[in-house]
Amino acid sequence: MTRYTIRATIQDTVPLLYTQEQADAIIASYPEHERAARAQGIPQLGSGRVFPIDLAEIKCSPFTIPEDWPQSVGVDFGWDHPFAAARMAWDRDNDTIYIVNEYRKREQTPVIHAAAIKAWGPWIPVAWPHDGLQHDKGSGEQLAAQFRAQGLQMMQERATFEDGSNGVEAGVMEMLDRMRTGRWRVFASCEAYLDECLYYHRKDGLIVKERDDLISASRYALMMKRMAITKPRLRSPMRDKRNQWAM
Repeated sequence: MTRYTIRATIQDTVPLLYTQEQADAIIASYPEHERAARAQGIPQLGSGRVFPIDLAEIKCSPFTIPEDWPQSVGVDFGWDHPFAAARMAWDRDNDTIYIVNEYRKREQTPVIHAAAIKAWGPWIPVAWPHDGLQHDKGSGEQLAAQFRAQGLQMMQERATFEDGSNGVEAGVMEMLDRMRTGRWRVFASCEAYLDECLYYHRKDGLIVKERDDLISASRYALMMKRMAITKPRLRSPMRDKRNQWAM
């Protein structure tokens, strides 16, 4: 028997059962710690969600990335659990991070993954975790090197903060702080990423490493945002010809 899980929210009842004003009043009547479960159908997980925020606070409509915004991609390697990649754009003027593309697939080779990521822009630098230094059991080649061979602009070093550390909690706390201050936004088209945000949780105070592939990928991009770059501008053939004449 095939089973499906469907999450329903109180907003799905507007205007069939309630007006928006009635729905808002019902939500306000719930204790704050129960609102996510009772109004949005989000299950209580372990000792709580890692990102206890309303997704509406971080979700935004897709738009064209300005040319002066640096971009990068973060990847999380995987086979049995999905390989994931998240494309990040950084509004430096407002110090706001945007997650603009997502990719998540299991049991595929670097050729397949690299082709999907290059479609976002073959010039975009790619941040990767420490396990990219591990050697593939079949070829004996480092994971990061395999993706570099497929034309991805893999960063020279594994993802770390500027001080050389790479703690998960530090990265997660920066992400949460940005979410709460409006400096971490996610395109509404990144549905799998938003879904991971709902279920990313702790048990006995510790983060549960499940359904976190895209979140991990974006955390690596955040850690290495200093290496993000703007899209290279194509040189004008006419300008090149003028420069040649001037030589």
